[in-house]
Amino acid sequence: MKALLIESEGVSRFTDVARPKLGDGDVRVAVRHVGICGSDLNTFRGLNPLVELPRIPGHEIGGEIIETGSDVPSAYQQGRRVIVLPYTSCGTCSSCRKGRVNACRYNRTLGVQQDGGLAEEIVLPAEKLILNDTLDPRFLALVEPLSVGFHAVARGRVSLSDRIVVLGCGMIGMGVVIGAVARGAEVIAVDLSPEKTALAQRFGARHAINAGTEDVGARIVELTDDQGVDVAFEAVGLPETFRQAIDLAGFCGRVVYVGYAKAPVTYQTQMFNLKELDIMGSRNATRSDFDAVIDYLETIGDRAASLISKTIPFAEAESALPYWDKNRDVLKVIVER
Repeated sequence: MKALLIESEGVSRFTDVARPKLGDGDVRVAVRHVGICGSDLNTFRGLNPLVELPRIPGHEIGGEIIETGSDVPSAYQQGRRVIVLPYTSCGTCSSCRKGRVNACRYNRTLGVQQDGGLAEEIVLPAEKLILNDTLDPRFLALVEPLSVGFHAVARGRVSLSDRIVVLGCGMIGMGVVIGAVARGAEVIAVDLSPEKTALAQRFGARHAINAGTEDVGARIVELTDDQGVDVAFEAVGLPETFRQAIDLAGFCGRVVYVGYAKAPVTYQTQMFNLKELDIMGSRNATRSDFDAVIDYLETIGDRAASLISKTIPFAEAESALPYWDKNRDVLKVIVER
């Protein structure tokens, strides 16, 4: 069968791979939609330290069941549509024992530590599939990235009384915006792209700041009466925005790092203590985050289409990563088969 392979830095092309075998508890899925993630792009650019090349990318996956193993529950019938849970968990590490399987020490995400879904078919255990026949098939591939943002919102303990800032309005940052708005928070969206901040406002952000033309710190002082925000979310992955999140958080505020910096970050740490900040990382998403996003997407209907910037046919998937690399203002590229 055909699969897209990132062979080396800047090189992706179709290759023939063996059709995966079906085990007793497995489901064979015809891949219909795959979202291209920032981690896929970083792999293509040679900037993802978690990936060994060559690698089949893709973990934002929607598909259709075409075959099931002998021990699969009867609900997983041929023709039903599914959303993929792309993470693994060992069940025995300290994270898993605490019930936080999304942060499993030995997690192997599809398209990152193991080959992903940018292929004609993929075989997965039934428990890694969420059945859904109600969403538009295109939107199945939006669930995973938005869920990462929803999980960050949960980590930040966002509530109705909070004023938050989201640094970076890519797809993960949009998930933070949407998840925080759903909890009733006042959201300030920050990005270099006016198109992305405008979209964040259409999805409920109260304020937008263009980081390329405005002084972000001064605007936050203005918008918060010099109190700072209750929660600052970093969804860019640069040392500058890692430090900026600390600066923008108010006293006794919270900072959530959902992006991760590809270079060392140097801090003056006194504000950690003077502000008595809660500083948290956020990784992947839980099944409850997926369910919350599915409920949200079912509520908004066709409005979700505005989150998709470009759809590329599977036959032209070799162009997907180069396209996004050259058009960085794009929010989400989806490969469709």
